[in-house]
Amino acid sequence: MKSHELTIEGMSCQHCVMHVRKELDKVSGLVVEDVQIGKARVQFDDATLSPSRLQEAVQEAGYRLVSVN
Repeated sequence: MKSHELTIEGMSCQHCVMHVRKELDKVSGLVVEDVQIGKARVQFDDATLSPSRLQEAVQEAGYRLVSVN
């Protein structure tokens, strides 16, 4: 597993953080290390989990995934 930082647009409060964490926790094969306003640190295997799946989870929470680094 490799650590990645997600940049997320539209988050402004701890309520936003809670929603994003809840949706990311639902993604199989993803370990959520930390979620803060505007970003999240996660771990996943690049071979088994695509950035598009992460984008879907962030969109389900009501926000936009800008980048995965």
